[in-house]
Amino acid sequence: MNNSILFKARTVWQKFNAPIDRPLVFLTFALLAYASFVIASASPQRINAHLANLAVGLSCLFVAAHITPQRLRNITPSIYIAGVILLLAVALFGDISKGAQRWLNLGFTRIQPSEILKIAAPLMLAWFYFHRDEGLRHRDHLVAVCLLMLPVLLIAKQPDLGTGILVFLSGFFVLFLAGIPWKWISPLVIAIVGIIGVLLVSGDTLCQKDQVWPLLRDYQKHRVCTMLNPTSDPLGKGFHIIQAMIAIGSGGLWGKGWGMGSQTQLDFLPERHTDFIFAVLAEELGLVGALVLLVIYIALVLRGASIALHTKDRFGRYVAGSLTLSIFSYAFVNMGMVTGMLPVVGVPLPFMSYGGTAMVILCISLGILMSIAHSQTAARND
Repeated sequence: MNNSILFKARTVWQKFNAPIDRPLVFLTFALLAYASFVIASASPQRINAHLANLAVGLSCLFVAAHITPQRLRNITPSIYIAGVILLLAVALFGDISKGAQRWLNLGFTRIQPSEILKIAAPLMLAWFYFHRDEGLRHRDHLVAVCLLMLPVLLIAKQPDLGTGILVFLSGFFVLFLAGIPWKWISPLVIAIVGIIGVLLVSGDTLCQKDQVWPLLRDYQKHRVCTMLNPTSDPLGKGFHIIQAMIAIGSGGLWGKGWGMGSQTQLDFLPERHTDFIFAVLAEELGLVGALVLLVIYIALVLRGASIALHTKDRFGRYVAGSLTLSIFSYAFVNMGMVTGMLPVVGVPLPFMSYGGTAMVILCISLGILMSIAHSQTAARND
């Protein structure tokens, strides 16, 4: 009787544990533990809420890991449509906070639907390309671009240009992996390089108050101009970047010690528990602490890339590649923003910044990666 119970318990455990990718789980727990350590110093009053977010996120990770890629592919259109509908609901009924209409109040909680599109957009494009023949035509790529730009434009209109850019990148990675022609990509690359060049050469002139930038709001123009010269408005638009750079620079090699950062603990550093948490880490744990975080991120990206490269299923390969590159992009943009290399666009640091919706979406992304890895391993063993 006891042996039968033990056998059943072992079978249930093996079934539960089968999709769990040990390297990803180890790296995820390392990141989340590191995040909790830093947030406990940056914003101790939020640590309980942060731990609750972690519990929800990890639960979603394990659920997502048990959804097979085939099942995920079947429900992808529903996820995408639901995400777009929620974005439309935000435009019509969303809560306005800090001058932007990004949140949807469900009564018992508030959600930010744009976060959902970080997964829904690449999933939809991967689904679309999976159902196309090997010989892709220009109109196939055009339809894919339209599927991507619909949520991107809705998010940019909120306005939330930072999240819009990240959703665009997550979908662009699928377009790239699916083989979108270089002649479609080249104009975008040339335009970006040209804009950067013009800003570097004529930034002072373009940043004059009477200069109007097409397609951008005034606050977005100010963010770019502040990046070029933070000291132009040290107590206004440049305050965030200046304080972050002071915090990072003052940390030195080993940092000032946990809970001992002057910029952090004396409230000089704005948004220290969300967008600027990397500055908190660098001030209190120093260059060594920042490098530890970078090593974890690099290991996470390499593991995700390995899963994508060894996945034969096109849908799984596109999704794994896109989600992995997206996590890298989020980290790159946030660190570039905090160190003054990129404009402040309100992008959280993956797994480190405080926030429930973003944490859940990132954990679901890792769960999907685990599911894809397990599916490929099972296919090889059959």
